[in-house]
Amino acid sequence: MKAFLISPESQSIESIDIQDQNDIKSHIGYDTVISDELGDDQHIFFDEECFLRQAKGRFQIDKLVPISGKAIIMSMSGEDLSDVALEKSALAARVSFS
Repeated sequence: MKAFLISPESQSIESIDIQDQNDIKSHIGYDTVISDELGDDQHIFFDEECFLRQAKGRFQIDKLVPISGKAIIMSMSGEDLSDVALEKSALAARVSFS
């Protein structure tokens, strides 16, 4: 499934393929992954303990609390993952790095 990987350390948004929840954990680098809804069935997956780990770099989407470390954006309905519906340029316009 198509997803986007946000990396604040390199200040990049990269298109990637995700097979399942384990793939998400692998890309983020931790098992403590949680998600938050961005609207229209789009979810952001990130390390629940990202602020305790003090990963390099932070980013913010819209007015959500800034996130430290890597995150994945993709669609999710119930427990079912699917291709991200956002265009990369539309997502990039909503992301700010710090």
